[in-house]
Amino acid sequence: MKALDKALLLLFGLAFWTAGTLWYRARGAAVFETTDLRYWVNFALTPIVSAIVCILILRWRRIPAPEWASAALLIALPGMFGEALILSSFRVFMPKMQAASAGRYGAFLFAAYALFLSIAEIVALRAK
Repeated sequence: MKALDKALLLLFGLAFWTAGTLWYRARGAAVFETTDLRYWVNFALTPIVSAIVCILILRWRRIPAPEWASAALLIALPGMFGEALILSSFRVFMPKMQAASAGRYGAFLFAAYALFLSIAEIVALRAK
């Protein structure tokens, strides 16, 4: 993987996380503090859509399949570190949501990162 690809993947990860965090900061209560159906639909669809977007980025950059696991980490790590900060001070960073929603929000994030990283690892292992 080229140095430019590494930098672009990190920047994409940071931008993707920032956009998602700002969206959930503004609209999170409508997702996490509403009906169970709305939460579970979001819980199922958002990780799938996020993984598809990230996979399209890997394909667009023509990242070789054996390098997908490390490339996926470059995309995921800015958000994972950022979410650790968000969740540690949830009421400060997500003032429109109740503190009790932090667990649902964290579980949702864990599922999204786990799905994408698992797919990338499987692709990398199969390619080797």
